Amino acid sequence: MEPTRRTFLKTAAVGAVTPYVFTTDARGQSPAAAKNDRPGIGAVGMRYQGSVITEKARDYGDVVAISDVDRHVREQARASFGSTPAISEDYRRLLDRKDVDVVLIATPDHWHTKMVIDACRAGKDVYIEKPLTLTIDEGKVLCRVVRQTGRVVQVGSWQRSDHRFRLAVEMVRQGRIGKLRKVTCTTDPNPAGGPFPARPVPEHLNWDLWQGQTPAVPYVEQRCHYTFRWWYEYSGGKMTDWGAHHVDIAQWAIDADPVEIDGRAELPGVPDGYNVATRMSAKLRYPDGVELEILDSGRIGVMFEGEAGRIFVNRGTIAGAPVDHLKDEPLPREQFTLYDHDDLSRPERVGKLDAIVNHMGNFFDCVRSRGTPISDAPSQHRSATTCHLANISMRLGRPLQWDPQQELFIGDDEANTWLTRPQRKGFEIA
Repeated sequence: MEPTRRTFLKTAAVGAVTPYVFTTDARGQSPAAAKNDRPGIGAVGMRYQGSVITEKARDYGDVVAISDVDRHVREQARASFGSTPAISEDYRRLLDRKDVDVVLIATPDHWHTKMVIDACRAGKDVYIEKPLTLTIDEGKVLCRVVRQTGRVVQVGSWQRSDHRFRLAVEMVRQGRIGKLRKVTCTTDPNPAGGPFPARPVPEHLNWDLWQGQTPAVPYVEQRCHYTFRWWYEYSGGKMTDWGAHHVDIAQWAIDADPVEIDGRAELPGVPDGYNVATRMSAKLRYPDGVELEILDSGRIGVMFEGEAGRIFVNRGTIAGAPVDHLKDEPLPREQFTLYDHDDLSRPERVGKLDAIVNHMGNFFDCVRSRGTPISDAPSQHRSATTCHLANISMRLGRPLQWDPQQELFIGDDEANTWLTRPQRKGFEIA
């Protein structure tokens, strides 16, 4: 029988070693759970994935507020989710509402960190779409705020909740392929495009607010909505878009941080066009010699190679001789790792997290129990950092050495300037 969310909660509650300090009522409940069993949901960024995750969240709570900088998008979203949700252009109005207990965020990547921080400081729990951050330094600030406020933050790297990826990681951790030697994460290339013309700003779009911390530029239709991913100002291309999934799984299995990075890329150089790499690859080495290779061609998924076998996993399959042997040699309980939220270099072991029904359900279970979700902020900061490191090496065009304890490049002042980016006045992250 498939374990239930209740089984997961029992396991997590018993095993957690370094829990957050949460605000609770006299009965030890979160404010949302103390009021009723259906917390109020505020959703920010309602185009594409925003509508998808909001629909999933309706199984667990009630949508009371919607925010989007595009009036057409927010009005369409309100029509989709009933006439009752309040709508606003500025997400801060949503955070001011007392009936909002949890916030779902599905904005472009350059807004993720600031919105999570603002929501946590407003006393809300947060489900944030991946990738967690735009820069490495953003992740440092975000993790500090999550720790200080004690909020539950789940990142939408949902492959951690998928049974295939979970099984692959557990098998690697159990030594079913022997000592891990190499992990290969494969996606496909970033698209090329441009030059694109500047156009008048649509009257239904607040373009200034959409740009947020990024440099103010004339409105170009292709910078906005889904295709923001192919502009380095707002995202990291597929290195962070897919990396937040596949590299996250690799990072989870390796259970360490890279120390050497060698990224290679072809950058387009098209004025007023997409500016993420058109072709990309990276090799990262970990302290015990494990190599992570990230490629943009081949079979999409994650390949684990060890001294005694291989396992391939993607969203449709998990395969390899060690998988075939599970029928006769089932796995014992694994010891997964959570990291001390005051010192990411000091892992604390917890018991096996039983199979999760779904990623959104795991988030709402943790909102009620004040447990740690499967894709929490510290783990996702580490995975996003690995992706950012690859992008920085690619853009600098040379290998780099990384100190994961100090979160700095070793002996490379120029590379360290890439840990952050200039932020437009009024949108700073602190």
